[in-house]
Amino acid sequence: MEVFKFGGASLKDAAGIRNVANIVASKAASNLLVVVSAMGKTTNALERAVALAQKNQDPSSELDSLHDYHLQVMRELFTENHPVFAAVDALFTSLRKELNSPGEYDQVYDQVVSGGEVISSVVVHHYLLSQSCPAHWLDARTCIATDRTFREGKIDWPRTEGNIANLPPILADHVIITQGFIGRSSDGLTLTLGREGSDFSAAIFASCLHAAAVTIWKDVPGVMNADPKRLPAAVVFEELPFQEAAEMTYYGANVIHPKTIKPLANANIPLLVKNFTDPSLPGTRIHACKIENLPPLIVFKENQCLVSCRVTDYTFINEQQLSLIFNALSELDLRVNVIQNSAISFSFCLDFRESKILSLIRKLQEHFEVYYNTGLTLITVKNYDKQTFDTYRNKPNVLLEQSSRSTLQVLVR
Repeated sequence: MEVFKFGGASLKDAAGIRNVANIVASKAASNLLVVVSAMGKTTNALERAVALAQKNQDPSSELDSLHDYHLQVMRELFTENHPVFAAVDALFTSLRKELNSPGEYDQVYDQVVSGGEVISSVVVHHYLLSQSCPAHWLDARTCIATDRTFREGKIDWPRTEGNIANLPPILADHVIITQGFIGRSSDGLTLTLGREGSDFSAAIFASCLHAAAVTIWKDVPGVMNADPKRLPAAVVFEELPFQEAAEMTYYGANVIHPKTIKPLANANIPLLVKNFTDPSLPGTRIHACKIENLPPLIVFKENQCLVSCRVTDYTFINEQQLSLIFNALSELDLRVNVIQNSAISFSFCLDFRESKILSLIRKLQEHFEVYYNTGLTLITVKNYDKQTFDTYRNKPNVLLEQSSRSTLQVLVR
């Protein structure tokens, strides 16, 4: 069996959903599990609604616009009284209730933002049925079990494997349509798996089902050595080793979610990245292989924050002080992208999530003088050559630079 994953860009309008149905129909009408993301920019809109509700402001306009967007797409796909309209109306009613429910920001976020994937899967499922495809709708939360780390749900693998073990009889004569990005804790709350986590969901299902392959359908011709919107001369990798792909995602290449590679590599399941507008293109195959002389990979990671901790009594930075810093990071579930230290200071760069960063700074100020800068970009050049090394090392407004045998990183204002 195989697993397909379709992102929001491939589902943003009626034409996209028709195209998805054609790709699904090109495969056998069974032994295929399809993971879908929220349609278009739905997740962004739901995030704005949550932010407004948490500030005691009215999020109705965001939800009304989002509801209208889905209705417009559905009117192009279905007849006027099709049951999909009532199903989607009910889901939006539920979203409005969740927005007004009590709870901390991250908990409310997961209950609301997860709704985008559920709505998308319902629309795609009904459309496939209308095209005589034997589709079965599956709530991913009944399969993917997590802890209670909101917005970064940790997978309970034994429970998840046990749940997914029930799917092969359904797959024998149905295409399963399910959601990416979401799971459920043991007490019944919805958890998201991290922004853009639908790729990871596809890998979870594939590893538990021992799939032959996972295909991620994107709006690019494959995995490229740079963002073509930034660098038009970017080239497509025909194939990549698992390890190289894992490092790319670690540094911020957003074509694949960082958690996707591990379960596939452990199970030796190849990952294909293909273009949904032209499925005939070969795309990129990520698998167990060795490739010499890969071209430089250039990754831009926006919205970075540089935090610097300086000791207050002119002693040198030592293991005890490093322990204080990393314990604070661990307590807030924050991941560092690059670090650098001097005799009396320790600096690190991480993604800027305002509430967590401010909590981190308050913790660190108990022991250090703390300085921070936001709105920065981390540029990573992996497998650099002399030209790319010189180009990016000499960028203006560099706040931090670090290089190793194969990787250059610069943090720029």
